[in-house]
Amino acid sequence: MSERFQAEKVGHSQADYTLLALLVLLLGFGLSTLFSASYYYGSRVFGNAEHFLYRQLVFVAVGLAVAFVLSRISLDLIRRAVPALVLITFALTLLTFVPGLSVQTLGARRWIVLFGQSFQPSELIKFTVVVYLAHIFSKKRDRIDDLMNTVIPPLIVSTLFIGLVYFQNDYSTAFFVLFLTLTMFFISRVPFGYLAFLVSTLLPLAGVLLFTKQHRVQRIVAFWDPAKDPLGAGYQVAASQAALINGGIWGVGFGRGVRKLGGLPEAHSDFVFAVLGEEVGFVGVLFILALFLAFAVRGYMIGLVRKDRFGYYLAFGFTTCILFQGLFNIAVVCGLVPATGIPLPFFSAGGSSILVTLAMSGLLLNLSRSDSSNRGANLQ
Repeated sequence: MSERFQAEKVGHSQADYTLLALLVLLLGFGLSTLFSASYYYGSRVFGNAEHFLYRQLVFVAVGLAVAFVLSRISLDLIRRAVPALVLITFALTLLTFVPGLSVQTLGARRWIVLFGQSFQPSELIKFTVVVYLAHIFSKKRDRIDDLMNTVIPPLIVSTLFIGLVYFQNDYSTAFFVLFLTLTMFFISRVPFGYLAFLVSTLLPLAGVLLFTKQHRVQRIVAFWDPAKDPLGAGYQVAASQAALINGGIWGVGFGRGVRKLGGLPEAHSDFVFAVLGEEVGFVGVLFILALFLAFAVRGYMIGLVRKDRFGYYLAFGFTTCILFQGLFNIAVVCGLVPATGIPLPFFSAGGSSILVTLAMSGLLLNLSRSDSSNRGANLQ
């Protein structure tokens, strides 16, 4: 059997059952919490208490199919598809600026409508940036200190994506993609001097851009003192904290929370964790946090045992993306950082988010296969 055929062959060894169990638990608890958080709003607005649950289940089904394919596919094939993935993601993002194809909500153009379904390309950007940077840096690992040929080109591509998301009026996602980019540069061992220059340049610029829109300034003011605008920018923060406090140690009981009944805006999406905290209490919240942290440990361990740089970078990038999205969202709900539009993976309503999260999870399962790890030596 030729080496080329072996490289193309999809492995048949078992994936990491611990990781798979964690993903099943997170997805199961996420769907249950989403239904609890959305049934009142769905019934009131759409006349169907299961509206958001059914919609989420459709995307979960598609996402599971994508995850299955990605869990079995050859990493060589993924690497060859990187240029097409970048171009497709770039084209879909540009479509958000085309009137008639894009949907504007609260002043932001984050969604496009294709074949009757809305999709948020900025979620795909998270996936694409990780795969693209993993491919480039693994390919040029022996020239990682070459500024013009190794560092600048991926920086330009990443900056283009970040800029497009920013001009969609989606600052929080743009900042998160910047965070992902810097993380990939760091784990790829880009020389410290280059990385320090990027951080000292891009983070202050991000800070300046934060103050270019009034609603962002209002969120910062509300973060420091929610009482100054209790019915405006500070309302969500105060409402989410009240829900968490109401949950106490053990919670009021699953499905029996009251803050979601009109008192907590975006209870089914960005603030779904507040509903969870009210209903399952501090103990339940600790359990969900433990699931996310256990997932992160497994994801990083998968990366550490990889023999190939591409798999190592992918595992660290995807794990970091899912973990820190979760931590940022939880920090917002707890009032530790200003409000953002970052969803809680596996829990928040949103087809694009769950689809991309499951795609990342599928590749993590792929990377966890022992024969993929052994075969990795051929990809170095």
